Amino acid sequence: MNKRLFQIFSVAFALCATSSAHASLFEGEALDSAAEVISWVVIIVAPLMAIALFWIVHVMPEKIAEEKGHPQAKAIQVLCLLSLVFGGLLWPIAWLWAYTKPVMYKMAYGTDTVDYHHGEKEAPEEEPIEQQIQALRDRLAELNLRLAEQPVVEGEDA
Repeated sequence: MNKRLFQIFSVAFALCATSSAHASLFEGEALDSAAEVISWVVIIVAPLMAIALFWIVHVMPEKIAEEKGHPQAKAIQVLCLLSLVFGGLLWPIAWLWAYTKPVMYKMAYGTDTVDYHHGEKEAPEEEPIEQQIQALRDRLAELNLRLAEQPVVEGEDA
């Protein structure tokens, strides 16, 4: 019984000896100021960061497709933009498409990559039109000489 009585007094003393609990480091005006700062962060900064993160994640497949030289990178870019409109539902498809190799494209063009350059490509310098016309006239004269040198076989229409 002595042991039981000691336990009861110990618990009673522990309950009476506790001090009041504080939920914050701050008190008074400092608590109000801290709460105001936290509320502005939650109302303004957090949504802006969430929108920026959402945008970055949805542009990733487009960037990956361009880095890999994917021939359908522009279509992947359109799918990424559509995914932004539809709340991210199409984003996994764009991600998978960016990592796939286009088999039919390789069969048609012999390669599965395209070299993308940011900005405008420099157009190759064309010959002046007079030089192109003269080259065609020379080629026509050469063909006429070859045709004149061929023997005519009887019975064939010339």
